Amino acid sequence: MQRPVFVPRERRGNLTGMDKPLVGIVMGSRSDWAGLMEHTVATLTELGIPHDVRTLSAHRTPDALLEWIAAQEADGVEVFIAAAGGAAHLAGVVAAKTLKPVLAVPMPSKLDGIDSLLSMVQMPAGIPVPTLAIGKAGAINAALAAAQILAAKHDSIGAALADDRRRRAAAVLADPDPRLPAG
Repeated sequence: MQRPVFVPRERRGNLTGMDKPLVGIVMGSRSDWAGLMEHTVATLTELGIPHDVRTLSAHRTPDALLEWIAAQEADGVEVFIAAAGGAAHLAGVVAAKTLKPVLAVPMPSKLDGIDSLLSMVQMPAGIPVPTLAIGKAGAINAALAAAQILAAKHDSIGAALADDRRRRAAAVLADPDPRLPAG
């Protein structure tokens, strides 16, 4: 049986001028997209970081997942982001198959995402999987953490990240709590 060949989807963001993705994003289910992982993609796009997004499961599509990881590494991906819920083994499997950083985003689940979080943070010694917050905040912060990792090598990403921080600070200062003194 011939394995599927992964042809990269349309690249979003491209501040670096690269044609290939720097971040590979994988979700365990399509339900992880709306309201959650779409924020990872939006943040990377705003920062101009090229990326590839897939839905693959550690449990239901393990062979396709392994092929995708290899293809992403061959394409030059420098950071992976993996989002999953429930028995969230996706980030651990990705981390086991690459030496690139893998950031985990626990998805809300039957136990409000606590099961997902614990599945991710309880990795055995030797296979680190830095794990972000459950849900939307984690999805956004995964993109920002990936940008921080990439900024060590790509000056343009560091500049975009600094601009993003300034915009976020300005937004807070522009609408201070009226009960507190400004500044």
